[in-house]
Amino acid sequence: MTLVHRTDEIEIVEYSKGAFGKARITVIKEMPLTVFLNRREFVTLLCIANHLKELAVGFLHSEGILNLVDEIESIKLDEEKGVVEIDTHQKNLMAEKLFMKRTITSGCGKGSSFYNVMDALKCKTIDSPIQISALQALNLMRELHRLSQLYKETGGVHNCALAVPDRILIFREDIGRHNAVDKINGECLLQGIKREDKVLLTTGRVTSEILIKAGKMRIPILLSRSAATDLAVSMSQEIGITTVGYVRGDRFTIYTHPERITQ
Repeated sequence: MTLVHRTDEIEIVEYSKGAFGKARITVIKEMPLTVFLNRREFVTLLCIANHLKELAVGFLHSEGILNLVDEIESIKLDEEKGVVEIDTHQKNLMAEKLFMKRTITSGCGKGSSFYNVMDALKCKTIDSPIQISALQALNLMRELHRLSQLYKETGGVHNCALAVPDRILIFREDIGRHNAVDKINGECLLQGIKREDKVLLTTGRVTSEILIKAGKMRIPILLSRSAATDLAVSMSQEIGITTVGYVRGDRFTIYTHPERITQ
């Protein structure tokens, strides 16, 4: 199978130091991925062309359509056409009908506008004894930045990772941070990787959407290079997630449950 390239080169006009000039730059390629659930078109996700099966599975899990990986009967991917077909043993017809067909934009602000605050109520309180040191938190974010080669090349992706306190286990990237999180979630579901004792890292803002995804993954610690919104902070306090923002250089801000971050 011919793999779909994630980047392209284009010619642009740039302005620098008082003058215009032509140049060639690398840009990220955005593709639509259409998910068919039980032979019916379900949703189209806008993403980059990697880890597409994991993205589809993680997305369906975060939406409550899939609860366990055992519910999956088969997965077929046609990367050239941008189609994933997932059949399940148990048909959740009501959930499928309520969801309807949607196209989920790649933008991070309203990436999944169908979310609502009531989703947070489905996330049981997370009571994990895991702790990481301040130095470990900073080192994990430095490692995330080191792995971000596609971002360094294009400036057009967000990066997320699943980690234990001393190292990153899974690294994923996409034009939307919500996609990158779903790719990690799908990988964990398909490979049987526990998430309850892990740390989730992201380069994007911590919004209520991302917080809900982390809650459904049972993630106890969430680290971000960016800020958290007020609703995300309120939810993380309620759900029991340690949310840390502005993890840059040698500093960070702990919004909630600081007991999991040690000296």
